[in-house]
Amino acid sequence: MATTDLTQETFQETIEGNDIVLVDWWADWCGPCKMFAPVYDEVSQQHEDIVFGKIDTEDQQQLAAAAGISSIPTLMAFRENVLVFSQPGAINAQQLAQLIEQVRGLDMEDVHKQVEEARQQAEQQPN
Repeated sequence: MATTDLTQETFQETIEGNDIVLVDWWADWCGPCKMFAPVYDEVSQQHEDIVFGKIDTEDQQQLAAAAGISSIPTLMAFRENVLVFSQPGAINAQQLAQLIEQVRGLDMEDVHKQVEEARQQAEQQPN
């Protein structure tokens, strides 16, 4: 599958509607982003079952701010609507392949349990 440009209008729907979504936050002026783009594109061709999204932080400034993007490129991985990985910096194809295998290997029942426990703890904290 080729990469997909995501926008504020399509981001949430894409995350919620797919099992695994990787998101590359980038900008045209960013040298490391330009170095990572062909790696990301190449790996996307090898994984038809994963959505490889790209978000131009210059074009989607509100979305980047809402996601807390402070350094690019930043790579995020979502599985079953849960952010399971977020890291700034370009990585190579082998590292990206390893990340994909780790995301695929997650025990999502346990992850959802941890997310729910964290949510409940946050609700119990005084403001």
